[in-house]
Amino acid sequence: MSRPFAALAAAIALTLAMPAAAQDMPGMKMPAPAKGAAAVKPEKGASPKKSSRRPVPRREQATRAMPEPAVPAAVTNTGPPMSAMPGMADKPNSDMKGQSQSMPGMDMSGDHAGHDMAGMPGMTMPAMAQGGTALPAGNAPAPPPPTDHYADRYFPATDMSRARMAMMHEQGGQALYQVMFNLAEYQARRGRDGYRWDGEAFVGGDINRLWLKSEGAGVLRDGVESAEIQALYSRAIGPYFNLQAGVRHDFQPRPTRTYATVGFEGLAPYMFEVEGALFLSNKGEVLGRLEGYYDQRLTQRLILQPRVEFNLSAQDVPELRLGSGLTDAELGLRLRYEVSRQFAPYIGVSYEAKTGRTADFARADGKDPATTSFVAGVRFWF
Repeated sequence: MSRPFAALAAAIALTLAMPAAAQDMPGMKMPAPAKGAAAVKPEKGASPKKSSRRPVPRREQATRAMPEPAVPAAVTNTGPPMSAMPGMADKPNSDMKGQSQSMPGMDMSGDHAGHDMAGMPGMTMPAMAQGGTALPAGNAPAPPPPTDHYADRYFPATDMSRARMAMMHEQGGQALYQVMFNLAEYQARRGRDGYRWDGEAFVGGDINRLWLKSEGAGVLRDGVESAEIQALYSRAIGPYFNLQAGVRHDFQPRPTRTYATVGFEGLAPYMFEVEGALFLSNKGEVLGRLEGYYDQRLTQRLILQPRVEFNLSAQDVPELRLGSGLTDAELGLRLRYEVSRQFAPYIGVSYEAKTGRTADFARADGKDPATTSFVAGVRFWF
């Protein structure tokens, strides 16, 4: 029984000795009594105890005597106090303490509840920019474009000028050309078989071009029934359309005619190739033509092309066996296979019909006004 009592006595003695030992530890200060608290006086008859604190070395005394570093002038509060923020109106400390108790993790029990953020070292509130991002627009002039060329410092300026002109020519100023036959086919139909062609060529730049167009048809062993050629000046009036004007000459049928021509050619919305023209003959006759086609790509090499063409006349021309109104129309459907982009054989069907007075002229000549042909041909360009 003596050992437990001895252990209990030692624990009590250690507990009583801890405050005194804490005072002897360097750097440890006991909190000062709160204001208004009564000082603890020793009881009567009790002899004051001698202090057990050790003498403080001179180096430690000098360290304790050093004043606390002052906060730099830059670390100041330049913004509004917290009481000026929305929802943070000035309230007594008691109200702030009550609010802080409802916010988890916030302890506003001290006297710092009414202070602004400037009292916290290292905390800086930036000043509010005047106007925010609504700053006045600048009016400084743009930098001038460079007028010198660095290569001219090492090479003759005349040689470099010719090189730049050649580069500009190759990148958009050079002349282009193309020859294309959209139709070059053999037509198998009841009666006598025939043939047909429709081709065009151009040379020029992106804006101005010279166009040559030709089309015609014939019957085997009867020769050419119709043949024409056009020479046109073409001017681009937009990214997709050209305005064209020139002359047209018909070699067949006879008597021959020469026409002044004005028209257009271009790419309509949804990738329709369209073309239209008006013709004024040297005899005062007015004709018109409208045609278009669309390339429906089935695969990368297999293309289906529906095609339509209408010819019109403003008056009857008995010499040319033409009646007023819609003279004839052609509807075709051709399927081609592109061996290469420049060479594509095709097969298809074509329906041609003369209407109105033109059909009457055909019947009087012993011809069928409507024919259906199975066609086979080749489309090529270079």
